Amino acid sequence: MAKPPVTRQLPLEFNHDPASSRDALIVSDRLNAAVAIVDRWPDWPSPVVILAGPTGSGKSHLATIWATRVGARSVNIEKPDPLVLEIAAQGPVLIEDIDRRGFDETALFHLINAVREHGSAALITTRLWPAGWNVTLPDLASRLKAATVVEIAEPDEDLLAQVLVKLFADRQVIVDDRIIRWLVARMERSLSAALAIVTRLDQLSLARGSKITRAMAAEVMAEMDAGGDDIELS
Repeated sequence: MAKPPVTRQLPLEFNHDPASSRDALIVSDRLNAAVAIVDRWPDWPSPVVILAGPTGSGKSHLATIWATRVGARSVNIEKPDPLVLEIAAQGPVLIEDIDRRGFDETALFHLINAVREHGSAALITTRLWPAGWNVTLPDLASRLKAATVVEIAEPDEDLLAQVLVKLFADRQVIVDDRIIRWLVARMERSLSAALAIVTRLDQLSLARGSKITRAMAAEVMAEMDAGGDDIELS
């Protein structure tokens, strides 16, 4: 029997009750910079740090670890709010999925100013680099250029195999390593795809009352290739 993939530490964000502590991290080479910036607190190169990476890459996991460690408060900047500025003046703040949720440019500009003026910090997560936010306010664009941006890259095959194993383990499901390797050789190179595959396979396994087989894996991959809605994730 083939040996299971060697376990490394990698931060992931899941919806199925995953371990989210610092000790649960699996760190790969492609994630070292993101993990290092979280571990480096409070010795940050700038008051504002932006974690940029694809869906499912671990941004929320890392943000949760950081916020828990430093006592950061999550804030919403979709519109100006004096209370948010007060919070930013009192301590570290966390802004998640800024590109997806949207933001008011003036509100973000004033929040960054409050963080800088009071010696605090802000961690922002996003799928897009700031250059892709279509910022029109010159002063805000200048502030964002001064921020530290850390990218989380797409995983390689070894990392994807570990991700699949961990995702199944979070659901208390053990899958034959041969099926893991079969999936990795055929799936999209993204953590969001890994989550979609594991979610669908778990659903089918529970519905049919059977263990996950290669035939079942092939069925799910065929659905994904056909763009089936059954495996879409929000």
